[in-house]
Amino acid sequence: MFPSLQAKLARFEELERQLQDPALLGDSNRLTQTQREYGGLSKIANKVREFNHLEQETAAARKMAAEETDAELKEYAQAEATKLAEELATRQAELEDVVLAGDALTRGSLIMEIRGGTGGEEAALFARDLFDMYQRYAAAHGWKTEVIEFSPSDMGGVREVTLSISGEGAFQHLQFESGGHRVQRVPETETQGRVHTSLATVAVLPEATEVEIDIKDEDLQIDTMRAGGPGGQKVNKTESAIRITHLPSGLVVKCQDEKSQHKNKARAMRVLRSRLLEKYQQEQHDARASQRKLQVGSGDRSERIRTYNFPQNRVTDHRINLTLHKLDQAIQGDLDELIAALLKFDRDERLNNPDMK
Repeated sequence: MFPSLQAKLARFEELERQLQDPALLGDSNRLTQTQREYGGLSKIANKVREFNHLEQETAAARKMAAEETDAELKEYAQAEATKLAEELATRQAELEDVVLAGDALTRGSLIMEIRGGTGGEEAALFARDLFDMYQRYAAAHGWKTEVIEFSPSDMGGVREVTLSISGEGAFQHLQFESGGHRVQRVPETETQGRVHTSLATVAVLPEATEVEIDIKDEDLQIDTMRAGGPGGQKVNKTESAIRITHLPSGLVVKCQDEKSQHKNKARAMRVLRSRLLEKYQQEQHDARASQRKLQVGSGDRSERIRTYNFPQNRVTDHRINLTLHKLDQAIQGDLDELIAALLKFDRDERLNNPDMK
């Protein structure tokens, strides 16, 4: 009934067998990756197992009702078959939702990059507002956030920040935040009360595991340097900053926030792995982009996806033509209504286009 989910169940059962292997238990890095993938698939695998079991019970009850000659037992079997069929229909609807959610459902963590764009210092201040907004949203859902790289501006804004957000449902809910976020307000630097328009960009990358993205050492150019920017005595004395260039793709990642070169390298590799996964997924998306009328999940960072108008207390998502006069609540991290509308739109779009499932 659901080939893609049956494949996930098969993968889950393979991971179950791997976790019994003593060789895996002795490899801490591989064990962590396997446990993470196993945990991500467990909820779906259990649902598929329950569905398969219920399907067998329903078939058996129908067979008994058809073959039974005793009137009382036949009536009982028919009632049981009807009851099981109703439950099976409910479970099937749940699995359809799982299919429509795609791989986002099994991903619990993401890498988010926020950058100030057009608008100078005001754009950096708005990027800081977005950073705070997403942190509040994550905290409200019990998700863990970790700042990987942080580059402040002179007035307390953010030129660029990279953070990870992990927890059940994190990627599924935040996957459509990639793109240009426009703000319209009176900047702190404005003396005459005029409304200015500035832009910040957000990129949401699924955090990739080493199993998904295998990076060869010979494909990397790793440079070390002294950290720049704020930090003074503690960060500038040693060459702790790391710049990693992935030669086949040309992707470059730099990390300098930690005093340890080893920690900076580990963080940079996390970001690089996720950017590579995003790149591969984007190529697949582009290949089938013509199937979608409105690409909610296009992930195009240059696409203006949302406007935050402070004078009118208005936030508008341009992809789904949704306007809410609740900007004061949204900027404090109350994004549930907005994100629920995006998820519903994407689900409906997938439902109406079988090729996207």
